[in-house]
Amino acid sequence: MGTVLSDVPLKLPVSPVLPALVAALAEAGGAVLVAPPGTGKTTLAPFAVADRVDGRVVVAQPRRVAARAAARRMADLLGERVGGRVGYAVRGERRVGPGTRIEVVTTGLLVRRLHHDPELPGVGAVLLDEVHERQLDADLALAFTVDSRAALRPDLWLLAMSATPEADRFAALLGTDRPVPVVRAEAALHPVTRIWAPPPRPVAPPGAGRVDPALLDHVAATVRRALQERDGDLLVFLPGAGEIAGIARRLADLTDRVAVLPLHGRLPGAAQDAALRPADRRRVVLATSVAESSLTVPGVRVVVDAGLSRVARTDLSRGLGALVTVPVSRAAATQRAGRAGREAPGHVYRCWSAATHERLAAQPEPEIATADLTGFALELAAWGSPDGTGLALPDPPPPAALTVARETLASLGAVDADGRITARGRAIAAAGAHPRLGRALLDGAPRVGADRAAELVALLAEEGLTGRDDDLVAGWRRLRGNADPGATARWRTEVRRLRAALPTGGTGSGGRDHLPDDLAAGLLVGLAYPERLARVRRAGGRSYLMAGGTAAELAPGSGLAGVDWLAVAVADRSPGAPTARVRLAAGLDEATAREAGGPLLREAREVGWVDGDVVAREVVRLGAIELLSRPLARPEQTLLAAALRDGLRQEGLSVLTWTPAARALRERMAFCRRALGDQWPEVSDDALLAAVNDWLGPELAAARRRADLARIDVAAALRRLLPWRQAARLDELAPERIEVPSGSKIRVDYADPAAPVLAVKLQETFGWPAAPRIADGRVPVLLHLLSPAGRPVAVTADLASFWRTGYPQVRAELRGRYPRHPWPEDPGSATPTRHATPRRR
Repeated sequence: MGTVLSDVPLKLPVSPVLPALVAALAEAGGAVLVAPPGTGKTTLAPFAVADRVDGRVVVAQPRRVAARAAARRMADLLGERVGGRVGYAVRGERRVGPGTRIEVVTTGLLVRRLHHDPELPGVGAVLLDEVHERQLDADLALAFTVDSRAALRPDLWLLAMSATPEADRFAALLGTDRPVPVVRAEAALHPVTRIWAPPPRPVAPPGAGRVDPALLDHVAATVRRALQERDGDLLVFLPGAGEIAGIARRLADLTDRVAVLPLHGRLPGAAQDAALRPADRRRVVLATSVAESSLTVPGVRVVVDAGLSRVARTDLSRGLGALVTVPVSRAAATQRAGRAGREAPGHVYRCWSAATHERLAAQPEPEIATADLTGFALELAAWGSPDGTGLALPDPPPPAALTVARETLASLGAVDADGRITARGRAIAAAGAHPRLGRALLDGAPRVGADRAAELVALLAEEGLTGRDDDLVAGWRRLRGNADPGATARWRTEVRRLRAALPTGGTGSGGRDHLPDDLAAGLLVGLAYPERLARVRRAGGRSYLMAGGTAAELAPGSGLAGVDWLAVAVADRSPGAPTARVRLAAGLDEATAREAGGPLLREAREVGWVDGDVVAREVVRLGAIELLSRPLARPEQTLLAAALRDGLRQEGLSVLTWTPAARALRERMAFCRRALGDQWPEVSDDALLAAVNDWLGPELAAARRRADLARIDVAAALRRLLPWRQAARLDELAPERIEVPSGSKIRVDYADPAAPVLAVKLQETFGWPAAPRIADGRVPVLLHLLSPAGRPVAVTADLASFWRTGYPQVRAELRGRYPRHPWPEDPGSATPTRHATPRRR
C-alpha cells in the first residue's frame, strides 16, 4: 500500500465524502458513488482508494478518449507523466510501468482481462465509472466483476460511479446478500442559463440517413451567435464525426481568430489531447457524446447543443445494423448543459424549443435494448453463462435479439447446440473484434495472407477509417498510402494487434498471394457477412439483391455502380424504406462470392408453379441469389402434383374448366348442404381447395402442366365427394329438372342455395295447386312465372295465394297483349299448355 492521495494538492466537491466512501468499501467491499459531473469523482476517487488497498486500482471507462484523458488528468495532478503511478490501457495502446498504482482502462479491455484471468491477480480494486451510460461492455464489465468477486475475490473492492441518481439499482447489483452502501456527493456546478434556440423553420426529423443540412446551418449560426453574446470557450454537441466535419466547414472563416477543434472517438490521441488542452485563443470544441461526462474540457463557459444523439439499431429480420440519429434524452441534455458550469457560471444554447424538451425521453435507451448482441452473446458464452442467468446485468438481454445472436454464433461455429462456447469460439473471441470479423480474420488469413487479413479486418473494425467513400478497396489503398496520417496510425496500431492475435503468433504470410486486392477484400467481407454478398439486378445499375434476400442500392454516383458482385460490409435500411443503402462494400467475382458464401450455396431440384404454369428445373442458389437454372427432364410426379396444387391455391378454381354440368352439380351439392346439414360436403372455393386431394387426386396424379388441369372432367371429380348413399339420392333431393303440369321438364336453378328457382311459363302451371317442394319436402321451389314472351310476371313460392290474388291482375294486364294464349278465369281447373292457340284461317 502506497500513499497517492496525499500527493494531490487539489480539493474538489467530492473530497468531503471520500473518507465515507473508503469506509464503506472497507466495510462492505463494494459501494456506489453518486456524484454529478464536475465534482471530481473520476479524478479523486481512484486516489482515495489507492491509498487504502494493496495492489493496483483499475478504473474502467466506457470510452477510449475518456480513459486516456482521465489518466492524463490524474498524472498531471501528481506532476508526473502518464506511465508512472498513473497509467492507461486502451485497445492497441498501453502506458504503464512497474510503479503504476492506478490504471485507467476501457470497459472492453477489462472484460478481456476478466476472461483471461477472472481473479484479476495484482488488482486490489475495480472502479466502474459512468455505469449509467449502459454500454454493452460496461454492463458486461459490471456483471463479470461482481461474479468474480463473489466466487473468487471476496477481498476485491468494487466501486460503481455514476452521475445519475439510479443508485439503488446498482447498489443491489453489486451486493451479494444485501445492497452495498451508497455515498453521495453534492453538486458543485455553477449556475447555467438555458437559452432556447430552435431553428427558424422546421427541419427533417432525424433517422438512419444524414442530418438535415438546414439543422447544421442553424447550429453553425447559433455558434456564431454565442461567440458574439458570451465569453469563454464553446463546447458544441453533435451526433457524429460527419456532422462535426460539416460544422467545421461552416465555421472555416473563423479559424483565423478562433480554434475550431473536433473531439470524437475516431481521432488519433494527439488530436483528442489538443481538444482537451487550453489554447492561446478562444476555442470552439465540436464534440460527440464522448464529452457528456468524465471529460473536462477546460475553459468552456458556453454549450451549444444540437439536441441529437447517435445510437445503434439492429434490424433482426434482415441482419442489418445501423447507427440511427435520435433526439437526445432529457438526462443527457442536462449532462451536456452541465459542461458549461464546471468552472464558472455558464450558458447553454439548446437548438430546440422548451415545448419539444418536455416531449423528450427521460433517459437514453440502454445499448442492450437496441444493439446487435452477437459479441455480447459470445462474451456470455465465454464466461459460461450463455443466457446471462445469474449475472448482475442491469437489464436482461431481449430474448429475440439474443436468439438471433446465438444463431449467428452457431453458424460461425463459435457455440454448440446448447450455446456453450467452442474452441473455435474462443479463438474468435481472442481476436477482440466483433465475432463476424474474428471469423473473417481466422478463416481469411490462410486464404489471402495474414497481413492482408489483419489490414482488412482492422479497416472494418475501426469505424470511419475509410471516410465517406463506399469503396472499401479505395479506402484501403488510401490508408496504405498514408493519405491521412492520423487515420493510418490508428489503423496500423489495430493491424498489429490483430496480426498478433492470429494463432500463428503473427509470423509468416501464407495465403493466396496471387489474389488481387479487390478480390481479397471481397473475400474477407464475404466471410464476415455472407448474407450480404450481393449481385447486381440489372447490368450497369445501382440496385442489388443480397444473399439474405434484402434489396440494396448504391448511392448515386458511386464508383461501385455496375459491378456485378459486391461484398457489402456496411448497409442500413431506414424504417419503411423498400431497400437498404450500401455504405461500404468491395467488388468481387462469382467464384469468390461462392467461396466466401459457401454455407449459403444450395443445389436443388425445384418443381413449382411459376408465372401460371408448372416449372421444373435444377437450380443453384447463393442464399436468395439464383446462380444457375436448367430444365429438369423427368420430375417426380409427386412434385408435379404438389406444384399443381399450389397453382390451384394461387390462381383459384378458375384454372379448371367449369362446364354447365359441373357448375350445376356444384350448386346442387351446395343446396343439399344448406338444406340437409353438414353431412353433405361443403363445396365453397376454400373447402374445395383444402380438400383438393379428395376429389382431384387421380387427375393430379396424372397431370403435368396447366393444360392438363383444363382437361379434367370436373363434374365427375366432384361426385367423388359424395358417399354412395348421397350420390344415389341426389337426383331425388335436388333434381336437375322438375316436370310441370304441361308435361315439360324444366331445369331448376340452384345458383342461390337458399332459394332454388324454377322459371316456367305461367300457362304451363294451370292446374298446379301448390309449388313443388324438394329436399324431402323441406324447401319450396321459388317459381318465376313467365309471360308468353318469357318475361317474369310474378315470383312466388305460394302458388295457391298467387292464383287467388295475383293472377287476376296479371290476366287483366296480359290477355289483350297475348290474345292467342289462354287466360282462363279459373286457372286451377284449366288445362295447362305450352302452346298458343292456332290462328284461324
